[in-house]
Amino acid sequence: MTRRVVWGALFGALAMMATGCGDECVDDFDCRDKGTPPEGQTFICNADNTCELHTLTPATEEDAGTETDAGTEVDAGTDAGPTVDAGTDAGPTVDAGTDAGMNVAKGGACTATTDCMGGLHCEAATCQALYVGVTGTGSDGGTHALVARYDTAGMTALGADAGSAYPRFGRDGSQVAFVQGDVVAATAELVVRPVPLTAAAPTVLTSGTAASTPRFRYVEWEPGNVIAWVRGSSGISTIAPTGGTVATATQNGTFPDFGPNGMDYAYSAAGSGVLVSTGGAAPAPLAGSPTSAEQPHYNRVTSQLLFLANPEGTTVNFGAEATPVLKLYSLPVTGGGTPQALALATSEPVNGGSIDSFIANPNWAPDGSWVAYVRAYYQLVGGTAATLCGNAAATLCGTRPGNIIFVQRVNPTTGAPVGTEVSFAENSTLPSFSPDGHFLAYVQGGQLTVQELNPTTGAKVGTAIVHPKDVYTVLTSEGDDHRPRWQPR
Repeated sequence: MTRRVVWGALFGALAMMATGCGDECVDDFDCRDKGTPPEGQTFICNADNTCELHTLTPATEEDAGTETDAGTEVDAGTDAGPTVDAGTDAGPTVDAGTDAGMNVAKGGACTATTDCMGGLHCEAATCQALYVGVTGTGSDGGTHALVARYDTAGMTALGADAGSAYPRFGRDGSQVAFVQGDVVAATAELVVRPVPLTAAAPTVLTSGTAASTPRFRYVEWEPGNVIAWVRGSSGISTIAPTGGTVATATQNGTFPDFGPNGMDYAYSAAGSGVLVSTGGAAPAPLAGSPTSAEQPHYNRVTSQLLFLANPEGTTVNFGAEATPVLKLYSLPVTGGGTPQALALATSEPVNGGSIDSFIANPNWAPDGSWVAYVRAYYQLVGGTAATLCGNAAATLCGTRPGNIIFVQRVNPTTGAPVGTEVSFAENSTLPSFSPDGHFLAYVQGGQLTVQELNPTTGAKVGTAIVHPKDVYTVLTSEGDDHRPRWQPR
């Protein structure tokens, strides 16, 4: 069994816990027989396993698991160098929603997004709530690329037919790209459509067949000048948002992520760790990053790069295969240095073994002041035999959830943690910060959930906005490919 298969099986187990499998409580989906709730409300399953009305209107704005394809199975090879078009755009300006001129409320007239309050985007001359994009399965059994207004329950499918995935917004929020067709085959197409959504068919940019892409994976766009993806399991390609010739950015590696100027990018490759291309130069290893480093993330303001790594080479056995125990680090993208630990693995002795944890699915707040991640818990017996908490076989875990989203405050200058991590959401995964950093979207019980947070303390503010899985169940099984993506401002 290859390590990639083991990671896939492990993440699948974590995703099942995130959707409530193995729990005794009744899922919100089972509250459908309560009838149609009043406008602005929905029925949820509470802690007493009973259905109750839940208000969807947010307060006024003031998987777990590891990646199924983390770039650890590919040949480091020789990089052919980037062919990414740098363009002339200097990159988007990060807007934290604090500008005194941004005072137009939802539904008000606007000429540009800068007229609108935080959390809103100017569409068709009115300020509207930002979209969040996810991939889900529908009641028709198909896979769908979906978007939802973050503040209003309900989702809209981007594709006309069953068979679409991975919605990704453009840098100014006026377009959304996704993969349509047989999304696990080379016959799939990479397409784009405008926002606000129109009835017209999306514009096809390329197909997997035309782009020599066995499968579109880890598609990324915002804030890039181009759309990037991984060609199946290794190697990164790009295309302009207007279509044209597909370019080969790298011959190897995975998990591409763009810097705030839309031109710089980072990715990870087996045996090489994190590589960075700056100013159109050929990618080079990030100085100081471990060769085990993977899944890099830029934020939109600071020079710090976020990544997971296993520098000590610690492994545990989920089944027969050794699995690395990942931790979370930051490192300056310019010059590198010594990695700054943000979230390490933990181990708590219990009778018969220990309860341990590893880190997965990290994501920056746009200004680099917070990081969110999943801490996945498992029991360890005999030093190597691991079982994820939340499974019936994990008897040492007691009531410990299998995965918990934590948020950790970060010094934007040094990349060092400030204070202690804050537990944010249990049995949840794939956290994603809103453009102003005031909301965190994540998946809980197969449902897109959006929770306001205090940007000073990291505490929850008000009641979470839950998008019920009455028609669509949000997927988590492909790690960061399924992380909610926010429409940029």
